[in-house]
Amino acid sequence: MMPVANCWEIVRLAAGSLVAEIVPSLGGGVARFDVLRGGQRIEVFRGWPEGGTDDPNRLGLYVLVPWSNRISGRGFKFGGAFHELLPNVAGEPCPIHGDGWLSTWRVSANDDRCVRLEREAGGPGPYRYAAVLDYTLEADGITIRLAATNLAAIALPFGLGFHPWFPRTPETQLMAHAKSVWLEDSRHLPTEQVTVASRPAWDFSSFRSLPDRWVNNGFVGWNGRAAIRWADRALTLEVEARPPLLNFLLYSPSAVSPFFCFEPVNHAVDAHNLPPGPEAHGLVVLAPGKTLAAECRFLVRET
Repeated sequence: MMPVANCWEIVRLAAGSLVAEIVPSLGGGVARFDVLRGGQRIEVFRGWPEGGTDDPNRLGLYVLVPWSNRISGRGFKFGGAFHELLPNVAGEPCPIHGDGWLSTWRVSANDDRCVRLEREAGGPGPYRYAAVLDYTLEADGITIRLAATNLAAIALPFGLGFHPWFPRTPETQLMAHAKSVWLEDSRHLPTEQVTVASRPAWDFSSFRSLPDRWVNNGFVGWNGRAAIRWADRALTLEVEARPPLLNFLLYSPSAVSPFFCFEPVNHAVDAHNLPPGPEAHGLVVLAPGKTLAAECRFLVRET
């Protein structure tokens, strides 16, 4: 590891023309993932601010564990009991993204191309779990693997995901085939699921520009493959996610926003509380001692 100007410790990985910087103490997140071209660093993930930050929402990627996105109702019912979960971010009425992204991870192994991070959690709410996070950088991309083992005395529904932030340019296009999409209310909670075909502006079965207006929706029935094309930067990123990552969230505030998010996840927003139950919407119930794992590759193609 190496220090940066504001005392953050980072782990630097390098392979071919790709470089990545990981910040174990800031949710184990990715500060930078770049391709080196002609002596310049071209951002693949949005880079963190010069000098660092203590805000994980200004990173290039963080991981989601033991769930993704929001949970309504200050908790959820499961196994005959109500499990309280309190808000964890200022200004957010719902607990969001679990706690992995807000926590310090420890480095258990690393070399020039790989780093393994680990942590044990005594919360939030009923969750007790051990997590392992692996980053592997190769000459053509980065592979991220996340695993969580239930250490609680009871079975609980678990979710995992990856939350990258990408540069949005005027020529950014996305391809990601899905069957349906959840509409959201003013609290950013799901209301109803409709076919993607009924929302042509959100049909990314072939390359399409991002919507001009706000989008913050969960897509269902994803085949695990996507591509982001920046024609104005001569760059394409291919995304390959393995089951159980069969959902994704697309977040883009507006056409003038400098970023957007494409988040491979294994469950719908608020799946803990959606009828008929959490497993119907992608959450995986882990008995004590059982493990859930997820893996995603981000492959860089210069065009």
